[in-house]
Amino acid sequence: MNVRVPFVRVGDVDVPTPAYQSEGAVGLDLCAAIEEDVTIDNGERRLVPTGLAVAIPVGFEGQVRPRSGLALRHGVTVLNAPGTIDPDYRGELKVLLINHGGAPFVVRKGDRIAQLVICPVARAELVAVPALDETSRGAGGYGSTGVGS
Repeated sequence: MNVRVPFVRVGDVDVPTPAYQSEGAVGLDLCAAIEEDVTIDNGERRLVPTGLAVAIPVGFEGQVRPRSGLALRHGVTVLNAPGTIDPDYRGELKVLLINHGGAPFVVRKGDRIAQLVICPVARAELVAVPALDETSRGAGGYGSTGVGS
């Protein structure tokens, strides 16, 4: 399914338009729209602008997700992953990066810092009921299924 997402450039820093990097990719790479390098020390978080604003269509959301290569090589990831872009938001997209690595990480103008995935969503209507139906799991929470333990 293809969906049209209008965008405008904001700010004074020109960066590449978000693009898929392969035929099967689902995330559009977002680039850092910064004038000067930004250093993120170990344990530090920084909000990095992308120079873009988008108009996500109603019935969809934008998800800002980490880039696996940054996480693997440098320990840098998106702190609130996935970050949600609502269809009624029209401000500049910014990416909240955190450095979990062992050394300072430098973000340079045009660096690919995150991915934008456009996903369909449903709006839920919560309905109060006297009780929920029973399942074999019941109220078992974290680790209750034994998977991964």
